[in-house]
Amino acid sequence: MAGGKVSARQKMINLMYLVFIAMMAMNMSKEVLSAFGLMEAKFADANVSTADRNELLLADLKEKSSEKPKEFSVPAARAQQTEIASDKLYKYIETLKQDLLREGNYAVEAETGKLPFEKMDKTDIIDEMWFTGDGLTKKGKEVMAQIDTYKSSILEVLSKDESYRGTAEDFAKTFSTEKVENKDGKEIDWLNYHFQGFPAIASYTKLTAMQNDVRVSQANMLNLFLGKVVTEATTLNNYKAIVLADKSAFFAGEKFQGRVVIGKYANVPPTKLVVQGQEIDLAQAIDSTGAATLDFNVGNVGEHEINGEFTFIENGKELPIPIAANYVVVPRPNSATISADKMNVVYRGVTNPMTISFAGVPDNKVSASAAGLTKGSGVGKYNMKPGSGREITINVTATLDNGDRVTDSKKFRIKDIPKPTGTISGQDGAVKLPKRNLEIGTVGAKLEDFDFELNIQVTSFKIKVPGQPTVQCTGTKMNAQAKSAIQRARRGDGVQIFDIKASIPGNSYRLKGVSPVFVEITN
Repeated sequence: MAGGKVSARQKMINLMYLVFIAMMAMNMSKEVLSAFGLMEAKFADANVSTADRNELLLADLKEKSSEKPKEFSVPAARAQQTEIASDKLYKYIETLKQDLLREGNYAVEAETGKLPFEKMDKTDIIDEMWFTGDGLTKKGKEVMAQIDTYKSSILEVLSKDESYRGTAEDFAKTFSTEKVENKDGKEIDWLNYHFQGFPAIASYTKLTAMQNDVRVSQANMLNLFLGKVVTEATTLNNYKAIVLADKSAFFAGEKFQGRVVIGKYANVPPTKLVVQGQEIDLAQAIDSTGAATLDFNVGNVGEHEINGEFTFIENGKELPIPIAANYVVVPRPNSATISADKMNVVYRGVTNPMTISFAGVPDNKVSASAAGLTKGSGVGKYNMKPGSGREITINVTATLDNGDRVTDSKKFRIKDIPKPTGTISGQDGAVKLPKRNLEIGTVGAKLEDFDFELNIQVTSFKIKVPGQPTVQCTGTKMNAQAKSAIQRARRGDGVQIFDIKASIPGNSYRLKGVSPVFVEITN
């Protein structure tokens, strides 16, 4: 304490302080010093027995590592790291104890085989080696550096696994070097609080106690590493909540049905995996967590099952674990639904092809009904032949996987087939023809811009030549009377073909009247 460059006044103060400490030491009873000695001896004995147990634990861990490297190789490596760091600090503390004995000229007594506890009352040995003024000597800084190095080494090992958190927190508290509040409420440095101004036997005992902390901490960590595999299998912290849905697809508004279980992914490689009757290549299917990746083509729209089996080896025997799940296939959205609200129309007198489906429901679980509606060939195909009336409603019912029935409906307007247009030799409206072409021409009827191909057959018509009486013809050709009237026509005359009657063969629907054709004679 008197070292360094200080003033004469400060030296006097320091001398008085030393005298005061010496007087206190003289007044310290021999019983108190002996008590410290007895405590030190107990710590020393405990350190020896703990070291022996640690050796056995470490040997056991190394043996398990060689037998079951997958489970114990990492814990064994971490145990060796903690052993190296612990031995280094333990041996360093032993050098500090030897320094104290040497500087105080203390030695084991031949008669008792013990240190002279009652004579180890000096307080200046540690003070002069570790402290100077308000700071630490080079040796004092070295002591703190050794403790901090040990702490960081151990905490680095314990930080590599979340299950070590509790042990890491306890270790950090045991070897905390934070400032400590003294009896006067003032915070002082950890080393000063524990070692400055204490008798040699007290400091010696504290160093032995610190060695005991090292050995006990090492024992705790070895037990932790040995029990790690068991802990992983039993602690709920390693489990996850896994949701098992009754199916992998649900409809909007439908109730979710499934189970929530507590489980974990077994990082244990299986010996065989079969899914949907096919054996899976384990090298490609199993990931680092032990989960198997499935890759197969799904079936048609509807609910399907997944069946298979995991096979593991347990206690030398094959342990099969069945795989049972299901999934729902819904139609791929490959087209948009676009409709003109005013164009929901079906035509009377023709077969209107329709496609009817229910999103996410297979065709065999969908039914549609309406007057004149029949099932066609193909998925979702129907035929509509409306009867009388101005509109028709199509009702659709679907049965979901859970047995529930859902319905929907849509109205369609019923329209008649448009009025056909009359033709002569394939021309309609007002046409120009020579008399000969008109005589041999064919009268017909057609539907302009109609979505259905219909075979319209003309059955009769009338022809009117200016100045001649109206002639009635049957079929599609001019009769002799009509040809005679045409012969009498003059150039520029307008011949009218009208009252054309037509029908659709094989169809009872009566077409509306056919529009007439006007022919201007060109010769």
